[in-house]
Amino acid sequence: MSGHDATDEQWEGLAEVVPLRSGEAWPTWPGRPATPAAEAETQARRRFVVLRVNVFADAREVAETLMAQVPVLLDLTGAETDVAKRVLDFSSGVVFGLGSGMHRVDRNVFLLAPPGTEVKGLVTGAAG
Repeated sequence: MSGHDATDEQWEGLAEVVPLRSGEAWPTWPGRPATPAAEAETQARRRFVVLRVNVFADAREVAETLMAQVPVLLDLTGAETDVAKRVLDFSSGVVFGLGSGMHRVDRNVFLLAPPGTEVKGLVTGAAG
């Protein structure tokens, strides 16, 4: 460490981060997102997590991922029937509480989508 380096404790309280402009203040151009954050948010919305749940204790990860606004592909195919039912009941409650959506993809496979997530191409009436 050189003589010019400072620790976090030395800097604490000396500097304040002030945003340069609000989100609405960014200039807009035709065909461009209004803010850099809008583009980053779009990129983040394109990812999802596949969770293969075999024991009920793993249901917490499903809830935490969905609460973080990340879509979850919930795969219960490896779980015993009673565990799959408990996890599905729990996940249904989380989906309802967050105002999210639940879509059946296949037998014991479900897509849990946070509010505002566009879901296309699901076949209705999947075999059960």
